[in-house]
Amino acid sequence: MVLAQHPSRIPLAHDVTSLVGNTPLIRLKRVVEDFAPGVEVYGKAEYFNPGGSVKDRPGLNMILQGERSGQLTPGKIILDATSGNTGIAYAWIAAAKGYRVKLALPANASEERKRILNAYGVELVLTDPALSSDGAILKARELYTQNPDLYFYPDQYSNPHNWRAHYLTTGPEIYEQTQGRVTHFVAGLGTSGTCMGVGTRLKEHNPQIEILAMQPDSPFHGLEGLKHMATALVPAIYDPHVPTQQVEVSTEDAQRMVKRLAREEGLLVGISAGANVVAALRVAQTLTAGVVVTIFCDSADKYLSERFWDEA
Repeated sequence: MVLAQHPSRIPLAHDVTSLVGNTPLIRLKRVVEDFAPGVEVYGKAEYFNPGGSVKDRPGLNMILQGERSGQLTPGKIILDATSGNTGIAYAWIAAAKGYRVKLALPANASEERKRILNAYGVELVLTDPALSSDGAILKARELYTQNPDLYFYPDQYSNPHNWRAHYLTTGPEIYEQTQGRVTHFVAGLGTSGTCMGVGTRLKEHNPQIEILAMQPDSPFHGLEGLKHMATALVPAIYDPHVPTQQVEVSTEDAQRMVKRLAREEGLLVGISAGANVVAALRVAQTLTAGVVVTIFCDSADKYLSERFWDEA
């Protein structure tokens, strides 16, 4: 079952950026077949966005706000730190608008992400993989400090227009697509923008909705883009009071779930999406009734070179 706002309308795109948002909500079936019959679990398929991920929403919002504020003007280079998906969002939006992009990216980001960014003509500054996204953040700050007049630095980890993109779009879409029946929302913590924005908006609709923040179970993990908050640079936009529960997920559990979703649901999703589903199923299996919604952040096409696909 797919819940969509306008399932019968095929959009006419006069501007590719107009295609961001209004993504479908897909109900999981086989991986939840042993759960209570009153429990429904859905994933919001953000890989339907033009850039293939949930990050198209904040990427577009931050660029538009930069233009409106006068901080982003022709000739300036868009600079930021990324684990990949926000960078891809910046890349295609900037290409459509005529800007250049420079990104600090952990050197261990998947080869597919690097190739996509290269295809868009992005200048990459690869950072120490041992420092994960924190190393990229520090490098972006250094580059901006050295030449602030050259760059527009949206700083996705500190920019309120990151989480507001989800407050204005993703949250209302989920509430409408579930006809207001959503009882639990699960999102991973990277910049934390999705969790902050959707969580804040849903709790305005209904304070009883549970907001679950998912993060890796260890500082040393393979969940690209996600932060182990106890040991990482905590994003300035993160508010610990928005989530009502915290859930930790291992890299191995996320990878196993990615393969299950592909082989049992026909859904080829990325590793962070797999981790989100692990967390969503943990809460769902404790319920006798409820509507649990999580985020399919991106598809698996950026991770097919990972070795876990070949493991038994």
